[in-house]
Amino acid sequence: MSTTKLNVSRRIRATPYKSCVESHGVSGYSVVNHTVLPKGFRKTVEEDYWHLKKYVQIWDVGCQRQVAISGHDAAKLTQLMTPRDLTNATVGQCLYAPMVDEAGRMLNDPIILKLAEDCFWLSIADSDVLLWAKGLAVGMQLDVQIHEPDVWPLSIQGPLSDDLMEKVFGRVVRDIRFFRFKTLRFEDFDIIVARSGYSKQGGFELYLDKPERGAALWDALWTAGQEFNISPGSPNLIERVEGGLLSYGNEMNMENNPLECAMDQYCQLDGSIDFIGREALRLIQRTGPQQLIRGVIFNGEKCPPCQSPWPILRDGVMVGQVTTAIWSPRFENNIALGMLERNHWQAGTEVTVQVEDGSIRNGMVTDLPMIDHCTG
Repeated sequence: MSTTKLNVSRRIRATPYKSCVESHGVSGYSVVNHTVLPKGFRKTVEEDYWHLKKYVQIWDVGCQRQVAISGHDAAKLTQLMTPRDLTNATVGQCLYAPMVDEAGRMLNDPIILKLAEDCFWLSIADSDVLLWAKGLAVGMQLDVQIHEPDVWPLSIQGPLSDDLMEKVFGRVVRDIRFFRFKTLRFEDFDIIVARSGYSKQGGFELYLDKPERGAALWDALWTAGQEFNISPGSPNLIERVEGGLLSYGNEMNMENNPLECAMDQYCQLDGSIDFIGREALRLIQRTGPQQLIRGVIFNGEKCPPCQSPWPILRDGVMVGQVTTAIWSPRFENNIALGMLERNHWQAGTEVTVQVEDGSIRNGMVTDLPMIDHCTG
């Protein structure tokens, strides 16, 4: 049987942790921001799910690229790119922020790190935000410097994350609040450590700016994590769907706006801040979104991967589509994220899902994060 190999070049970048993930038996990669993302390690997705919920994992998330904006107009430009109010953001804070264009359409949903009053990092999902930021800066003649710094995030996730991180960085890590960061010392250099990450199990993201020290950082965390049953890992699809963690390019893209992506709380639309796309989003707010991202639990055999949208039906009429689906051992059912039309997104609404093989499965709409429902 032949195997497919991903050829990495300057167009598809490896990370400083490449030798480490390969030594632990990485079984596959995806590509995000022109950079490889390890996607599995000698475990089934279900084994990885239970491990993540109980112990601690180390993830190579170097694909989580940074767009650095600094200079006199840095705060102005960063605010223009998002409907989230950054006015009272403080140095050391991380802010989840939808990013929209002039029509209010989603361009990205980064975590914004405020490093100084005139310096921000946008830790982006999978789209070329650097080019958008540069275009705005040039077109508006803003006094800013924009570049992609040589920074390579590494993630520690799981309920034992604090115990592991304390062994490497000291007790100070326990003082880092949720969605805050500190600059901590590792061996002979400093590193930004944030309490954040792409799971609901708790953890940290480490922003390494010395790629030549990537293996040393990984090895130190790996050695310290042995007593906590550390494992290599990557964002777990089951845990992501259960937790309602959205993925740009899967759950939403430029066809969507943040209101239908359930991001109302991150959109300040009262006119108190100025951002690109404000009037478009205010119009959508007045009429209300026509669809909404929701959870769906449906029965039957374990579903195959959802590589293209699956129809969600009600009384035989299509009322939405599944964007991501996976079997959940917790619910003992298939679970999904999807867009549901208005009048059909209420939790508890009975629907059917037409999976890739054409079979029809009985299901139910749920809130996000998912709670314990069962379709029977």
